[in-house]
Amino acid sequence: MKVKIFDESHEKDLEAKVNEFLSNLQSDVIDIKFETAIMTMGEEQIYCFSAMIIYL
Repeated sequence: MKVKIFDESHEKDLEAKVNEFLSNLQSDVIDIKFETAIMTMGEEQIYCFSAMIIYL
């Protein structure tokens, strides 16, 4: 079993990276975990979109 972790600041970038990885993957996907984190610095909000793909 292996894992691949993606971390992007925009959800569309994460979507593109995950789709690219999955389109080239030649093994079975066991699970995909998704998480969003938000941090505030003053008046600015920083987003972090991440995904972990567990595969064989």
